[in-house]
Amino acid sequence: MSGHGHGHGHGHSCGSEGQHEPAERGLEFGLYQRIDLEKLQCLNESRDGDGRQVFKPWDQRNLRDKYVESDVDEELLFNIPFTGSVKLKGIIISGENDDSHPAEIRLYKNIPQMSFDDTGREPEQAFRLNRDPLAELEYPTKIARFSSVHHLSIHISKNFGDENTRVYYIGLRGEYSEAHRHEVTVCNYEAAANPADHKVESIIPQTNFIS
Repeated sequence: MSGHGHGHGHGHSCGSEGQHEPAERGLEFGLYQRIDLEKLQCLNESRDGDGRQVFKPWDQRNLRDKYVESDVDEELLFNIPFTGSVKLKGIIISGENDDSHPAEIRLYKNIPQMSFDDTGREPEQAFRLNRDPLAELEYPTKIARFSSVHHLSIHISKNFGDENTRVYYIGLRGEYSEAHRHEVTVCNYEAAANPADHKVESIIPQTNFIS
């Protein structure tokens, strides 16, 4: 019995530290599977298509063979369409342990085809980053602002002083709902339709009464 108890206790101990367990974290950072990679855009990438490669499985986050590097300056802009509705809870961005690492990001939601001209608008949230070559630092989002995200834009506005920015991994943590977008659309439609119906009904009797 004692052997069983010890084994169970050890397992429980690991479970309580689930946040630090790679398997647990890997599941939490599974939103990369919900990205429509064919439609993902990365503006100012030095090589076409490289921006897609940094959205990869948790266990590949420290691999250095796939990365994206900025082209004419330090800025990068990712336009990330999801295949459903996402509640974004956190983000990890990992780069080189030097001045090419992103130093600031700005997050925008539901602005498809966003360009650098659009980055002057107020973001949903902005973060100052620390260098994170091992992809260990998570930046928690204001979940209320990111509860129904169909499209996420990540603007890397500056790095730590290098001419170009390099990113190895972007991890997105949150929840995904396939049906949520449709339900929200239906609810919005009904909510918009009902007041209009009542308005028309209330106007018609008044008009008839006056005439």
